Amino acid sequence: MEDQKTKKEILPLIPLRGLSVFPYMVLHFDVGREKSINALEEAMVNDQLIFLTTQKEAETDLPTAEDFYEVGTIAKIKQMLKLPGDAIRVLVEGISRARIIELVQEEPFFKAEIEEEVVDEELEIDKELEALMRTVLDAFENYVGISNRISPEILMSVTAIEEPGRLADVISSHMLLKIEQKQEILEAFQPKDRLEVLYRLLLREIEILEIEKEINAKVKKQINKVQKEYYLKEQLKVIQEELGDHGSIDDEMENYRDRIKKAKLPKKVEEKVIKEVDRLSRLSPGSAESGVIRTYVDWILDLPWNKQTKDRLDINNAKEILDEDHYGLKKVKERIIEYLAIRQLAKEMKGPIICLVGPPGVGKTSIAKSIARSLNRNFVRMSLGGVRDEAEIRGHRRTYIGAIPGRIISAIKEAGSKNPVFLFDEIDKLTSDFRGDPAAALLETLDPEQNKDFTDHYLEVPFDLSKVMFITTANSLGTIPRPLLDRMEVIDVSGYTEEEKLMIAQKYLLPKQIKEHAMKPENLQISEQVIRDVINYYTRESGVRNLERQLATICRKAVRRMLEEKTKVVRIQPGNLKNYLGIPRFRYDKAQERDEVGIATGLAWTAVGGDTLSIEVTTMKGNGKLVLTGQLGDVMKESARAGISYIRSKMEELKLQEDFYQTLDIHIHIPEGAIPKDGPSAGITMATAVISALTNMPIHREVAMTGEITLRGRVLPVGGIKEKVLAANRAGIKKILLPVQNQKDVEEIPENVRKKLELVFVEHMDQVLAHALVRKEEINED
Repeated sequence: MEDQKTKKEILPLIPLRGLSVFPYMVLHFDVGREKSINALEEAMVNDQLIFLTTQKEAETDLPTAEDFYEVGTIAKIKQMLKLPGDAIRVLVEGISRARIIELVQEEPFFKAEIEEEVVDEELEIDKELEALMRTVLDAFENYVGISNRISPEILMSVTAIEEPGRLADVISSHMLLKIEQKQEILEAFQPKDRLEVLYRLLLREIEILEIEKEINAKVKKQINKVQKEYYLKEQLKVIQEELGDHGSIDDEMENYRDRIKKAKLPKKVEEKVIKEVDRLSRLSPGSAESGVIRTYVDWILDLPWNKQTKDRLDINNAKEILDEDHYGLKKVKERIIEYLAIRQLAKEMKGPIICLVGPPGVGKTSIAKSIARSLNRNFVRMSLGGVRDEAEIRGHRRTYIGAIPGRIISAIKEAGSKNPVFLFDEIDKLTSDFRGDPAAALLETLDPEQNKDFTDHYLEVPFDLSKVMFITTANSLGTIPRPLLDRMEVIDVSGYTEEEKLMIAQKYLLPKQIKEHAMKPENLQISEQVIRDVINYYTRESGVRNLERQLATICRKAVRRMLEEKTKVVRIQPGNLKNYLGIPRFRYDKAQERDEVGIATGLAWTAVGGDTLSIEVTTMKGNGKLVLTGQLGDVMKESARAGISYIRSKMEELKLQEDFYQTLDIHIHIPEGAIPKDGPSAGITMATAVISALTNMPIHREVAMTGEITLRGRVLPVGGIKEKVLAANRAGIKKILLPVQNQKDVEEIPENVRKKLELVFVEHMDQVLAHALVRKEEINED
C-alpha cells in the first residue's frame, strides 16, 4: 500500500462555479469576482500556489464557507491574462488533494488553513490494485469507444500511466460527470478507493451511453423512414401531375386525419378508421375500392359519437309544452314528467323505451314530437309499416355493391346527436320474409341492456344507443312478437270521449284549420252543438283525424261562401250543418222504447271506440239446433254455446221444459250483419237474451251489460270498459252491469258520465238476471 503523509499550510482560496480541478490536470478558467481576483494576486506574490474548490450551487454569486466543498485541489498558477471588462483568464495545473481545516480569512479574499495529503506513488503495487487498474482501463476504453467524445490519443496516454492514484485522476478529468460525482472522486484520498468509485461511475456512464446510442439509432431510423416517405410522396405527386390528376391525395388524407382527431372517437372505432385511411392512402384514387372506403370513412366521421343535446329538465316547463300541444293523454304525460324528475337526480340514465298503443288518430305520433320539444332533444322518425328486410334495420355488409348503413344509423346521423327522441312508427305492421325478420333485428335496438353496443352490419363497430329515448307506436299488441314486446314499456292511449273530442276541436283543431284557410276566428262562428253533431253523426272514430277533416271541409265551404256572398261572418248552426257536410253518415243505437222479450243490450269495443250491441233471440219448434247469425267470430260463437250449456244446467231453477233443447231451435242474431263481431264481451248478454226468450220474461230496456260467462255461470272480466260505458251513456242507458273484476277500470271513466249512470258490479249470472229481467210482479205493478 502507498504511504501517506500530511502537510499543513495556509493558502488563498477561490470557489469555482460548475468546475472541478483534479491533480495532474492542466486547464484554464476565467475569474471575474473581486474576491477571486484578490486571491490570485495574493498567490502570485507568494509561490503561485492557490487552493481551488467547487461551489455547491453554481448560481451563488457571493459564496460563504457553507457554499463550497471542504475538499479541493492545490494548484499552481502557470499563466494569467487580463481580458476586457476586468476579467482574468488563468491557466493552472493541479498538484494534490487537500481538505480545509479552518477558514482563516474572508475579506478581501478567502484564505484557508488546509491539510494536504502527500502520497508516495513509488511504493509497490499489490495484485489486487493492479487488477483494479486493469479493470478501470478496460472500462475506460469501452467508454471512449461508445462516447465518441474522447480522442484515441488520450486513451493511449492514459494507458501509459502506472501510478493508480494518478490514473484515476487523469481518467476522471476527461469524463463528462456531474459536479457531485467528480467531488466524490476528489474526496477519495486513497488510490484504491478512488479507483473503485471511478469504476462504478464508469459502468453507469457506459450503461447510459448504450441507451442513448439505442435511442439515437431508433430516431435515425425513423427520420430515414420519414425522409423516404417524403421522397416517395413527392415522386407520387409528380406522377399524378403527369397523369392529369391534380387532386392531392395527401391533402385528402391529412383532412381525414384532422377529422379523426376532432371527432374524439372511441378507441376501437378510431383504430378501425385509421386503418381504413391508411389503406385508402395506398390505393389509386381512381380505383373502385377507394370509393367504397371513402364512403365508409365519411359515414363513421359524420356520426355523432360524442355530440348530444342538453336536456331541459324543468318539469313545469315540460308540463306546459305537453299540455299546449295535446289535450288528455294523462298517462303519457305523467311518464315523461317522471323521467325528467329522475334525470334531475341521476345525471347518467338509460333512455326509456315506450310503446304507445291505441287506435288510429289519437295522437301517438304527434305526442312523440311534443316529448322531443319538451326535453329539448332532436326528433327522428322511422316508419316500420311494411318493412320486411332485416337490412333496413341493421344495414348491408360492405362486401355488397352499393351497401349502406341501416335506417337506424341513418336516422341518428340525421339527428346530429346521440340522444334524440327516436320514433318507431307502426311497429305492429312489421312483416318478415326470406330476407330476414326485422322484428328480431330490432331486439338489440330496443333492449336497454344491449343497445349500448348496437352494431350495424355496414359500420362493423358498436354505436351507443343507450342515451336515445325510443318511442314506438302500435294500433294493437296482438301482432307484435312477444320477445320484442317484453323489452318495451306499454302505455295504452285509449280513444277520446265526446267531451274530450269537443275540447280538442275547440282548443286545437278548429283554430288550426281557421289559420290554414286564411281566416280569422271572428270570420267563422260554430256553436258547441254543431261540433257535437259533427262528432256523433259525421265521424265514428276513437281519434280525431276524421273530425279534423270534417272541420276542414266546413272551413273550405265557409271561405267559398264568404267570397261568393261578400260577407265577413259565417255562422253555422245545427240546422244548416247539412248544407256543409251533407246528410249524417252515422247513427247511434238508442235504448229500446219498451221492455222486450229476447232482446238484450250488450256493449262492444271497436277500433273506433265503444258501441251498443242489440242481441235478439227467438225460439222456434224444431230439434234443438242453435243458429248464430250476424257475422259472429269464433270467440262469440263459443260464448253462445257456453251460455246454452249453463242454461241447461239451471233448467229447474229457471222453470224450463226439460226437453227444450230437443224440441226448440234457438236463433241468436246480432243486427248489422255486414260488420264482423268477435270477443267475449257479449257472453252474459246472449245468455240473458236466451233465458228471456225461453221464459218469456222481458228485459229492462234501460239496462246494458258486458262480461264473459262460464259454464258455472260466473261472470269474467272484459276490456274496453271506458269506451263501452261512454257508448251506453250516449245511447240513453241508465244502468250498466259490469264484472266485479272490472271495478278498477271505472276510475278511467269521466266523473260527469259516472254521475249519470248506475254501475252495478256482478260476479254471477243470478245477479245479472235479477237486474236485467222484468219480473211478473213488476209487470203487474206497471
